[in-house]
Amino acid sequence: MAASTMKHLVQVGEAREAAAEDGGAPSAGPAYRCAYGGGAASPPAVPGLECCWDIFRMTVERCPDNKMLGRREIVDGKAGKYTWITYKEAYDTVIKVGASIRSLGVGKGGRCGIYGANCPEWVISMQACNAHGIYCVPLYDTLGAGAVEFILCHAEVEIAFIEEKKIGEVLKTFPNATKYLKTIVSFGKVNPEHKEKVEQNGVSIYSWEEFLQLGGEEKYELPTKQKDDICTIMYTSGTTGDPKGVLISNRSIITIISALREDDVYISYLPLAHIFDRVLEEVFIHHGASIGFWRGDVKLLVEDIGELKPTIFCAVPRVLDRIYGGLQDKVSTGGFLKKTLFNVAYKYKQGNMVKGSKHEEAAAMFDKLVFTKVKRGLGGRVRLILSGAAPLSNHVEEYLRVVTCSLVLQGYGLTETCAGSFVSLPNNMSMLGTVGPPVPYVEVHLESVPEMGYDALSKESPRGEICIRGDTLFSGYYKREDLTKEVLVDGWFHTGDIGEWQPDGSMKIIDRKKNIFKLSQGEYVAVENLENIFGQAPGVDSIWVYGNSFESCLVAVVNPNKQALERWAESNGVTGDFATMCEDPKAKEFILGELTKTGKEKKLKGFELIRAVHLEPVPFDMDRDLITPTYKKKRPQLLKYYQQLPAATIHELNYLEPGGGTQP
Repeated sequence: MAASTMKHLVQVGEAREAAAEDGGAPSAGPAYRCAYGGGAASPPAVPGLECCWDIFRMTVERCPDNKMLGRREIVDGKAGKYTWITYKEAYDTVIKVGASIRSLGVGKGGRCGIYGANCPEWVISMQACNAHGIYCVPLYDTLGAGAVEFILCHAEVEIAFIEEKKIGEVLKTFPNATKYLKTIVSFGKVNPEHKEKVEQNGVSIYSWEEFLQLGGEEKYELPTKQKDDICTIMYTSGTTGDPKGVLISNRSIITIISALREDDVYISYLPLAHIFDRVLEEVFIHHGASIGFWRGDVKLLVEDIGELKPTIFCAVPRVLDRIYGGLQDKVSTGGFLKKTLFNVAYKYKQGNMVKGSKHEEAAAMFDKLVFTKVKRGLGGRVRLILSGAAPLSNHVEEYLRVVTCSLVLQGYGLTETCAGSFVSLPNNMSMLGTVGPPVPYVEVHLESVPEMGYDALSKESPRGEICIRGDTLFSGYYKREDLTKEVLVDGWFHTGDIGEWQPDGSMKIIDRKKNIFKLSQGEYVAVENLENIFGQAPGVDSIWVYGNSFESCLVAVVNPNKQALERWAESNGVTGDFATMCEDPKAKEFILGELTKTGKEKKLKGFELIRAVHLEPVPFDMDRDLITPTYKKKRPQLLKYYQQLPAATIHELNYLEPGGGTQP
C-alpha cells in the first residue's frame, strides 16, 4: 500500500527487510506520523510549560474563576445539584496539601499513593504531588488487597491519600506495607476503630480537614522540575503476574495534551488510577474545562449525567454496550409505529452519513423527531463520545454514531504510550471499526509476525505488530529493566497488538500477538481475532474462546445478550428466568447457530468455528478475577474458573471438565 494513498499519514522512515541470520529482526513497514501535526516529532515549545504542575498552574493564572471540580451535594440522603470549586480555590487547597506533605519530610522524588474513586480530593492530592515533584502512585480501586500491598511495597509508598471506605482494604496490607508507609490521609473522616488499628502499626492517620491544617503557615519553595522527570508510577493491571510499574514522565503527558484539544464539561467516572482518564483530565485542566464527578455507583451514573449535562462523554466499550442494549430494548418494545419510524429514520440518516454527510446534517428532521430523545438521555449537551481501553464492536459504534446526535470516536493506546496513540476522525464513516490514524507527534510502524502469517511489507494489506516511538513513550518499568528491554527495542515500543493499515491511513486492531495456540492437528489459532469476529454475532455480549494443542476443535463460554435471548425464548416457547434460559439446550443451540453463521459469513476456516458453547448469565467480571479493570480477559483465570465448575454445569464443554483434557 503506497504511502501517497494514505492521506492522513506522512512517511518519516523507510521499510526494513527481515534480517538474514536465523532469529534476527523480522521485516517492518515504513514509519508514519500524523499528517495533521505536519509530521513533526514534538509539539512547539510553550514558554513555562515544563511539567504537569505547569499545566495546572498556567490554567489557574489564565482563568482562575472557571469552575474546575464539582460534586453533587447530598442533602437528607438525596443528591442535589452539582456544587463547584474554581481553579483558584482548588489551587489554594493544593498549596495547603503540599505544605502538609512537606512538613512530614516527603519531598521531591518521594512516593505518594492515591486510592479511591474519582473525587475532587483525588485530583487535589495528585496536583500537590505535581507541585513538589513527588511521584504519584495510583492504587487500583478495582483490585483486591494483594495488588494494593504489592504496589505499596514495590513503589515504596511513604504517604497515601485514601477514600474513607477503602481504609479497611489498606489495613489488610499491614504490617508488610508499613515498612515504607508512614502516613495515611482520608479523603473524608477517620473512624476510631481504623485510627486505633493504624496507629498500633506505627502509622499516622489524618482526616482530610486535619491534614489541611498540618502544614500551618509554613511556605515551602516548589522544587525545579524538568520535562524528563518522572511524575507518576502507574501500575498496569496485567492479565498474568504482578502489576508492572510504568514510569510516566512530564514530557509524555505534555506531549499528549498538545495533541488532544478539548475544552468542555466532562463527567469523571472512569478510574483516575488508569492512564485513559488521567490524561483526559489533564487535557481538560489544560483548557480550563469543568470536571464533574459521579457518585461512584454505576446504577446512578445516568442520573449523574442528567444532572451534570456534560458535553464530553468518555467510556469503555462495556458501558457503551449497555447503552446500546438499553436503546435496542426500548425500540423493540415501543410499539409498531414507533419502531417503524425509528427504523426508517435510522436507515435514512445512516445512508446519508455513509455518503459523506456530517452527522448534524444527515437527517436534521429525524434528529428533532426521533433521535433527540436519545441525546436527552445523556444530559442533552453531549457532542463527543470517546471510546477507549478495549475494542468497540462495529455495530455498536455505527448505531451510536447515528442515534446519539454526537461525534463517536474510538481511540487506542496503552499505559506505556500515555494512553492516546490513535484516534478516529469525526464525521468519517469509512473509519468505522478502526482506531483512526496516529495522533500528532506519535511515530508508528508495523513489524511482521511470520509465525502468525502477518506481513508488514504486503502491498495490499500491511499487517503486523504495532510499534510506537516518540515523546509520549514511558521511561521504563520500575525495578524491571529486564521487562523494559523486552518491549523497548531501538526506541520502538512493541505493543503486542496486531494492526492492519487501512487505505485512508487509519489503523484497525485485528489480533493480539501472544494470544495464539496450536490445535492438535497442527493448525494455529489467533484467538483474539476470533473473539472479535464472534463478538459481532447477534445475541452475544461477550465471548471467551478456548482450545489447546491436545484437542482438535474450539469451545466457548458466551455471555448472551439478555434482551435478545428473552425475545428468542418468547418466540420459541422457552420459559423461566434468564439463568434458566441459559441452561436450556435449545438456547445453546440457538447461540451456537448464530456463532456458526457469523463465522461462515466472515469466511473462517472449519477448525476456527466453535463446536460447543456454555452460556454464562453473569458477565465476566473483576469480582471473580476474570477480567482486568480495563476489561481485558484474564485467560488463565477464565480457564481455572470454568474448570472448577461442577462437571454437570459445563458438560457441553467436556474438555474443560477437570480431568477431561490436558492444559497446555
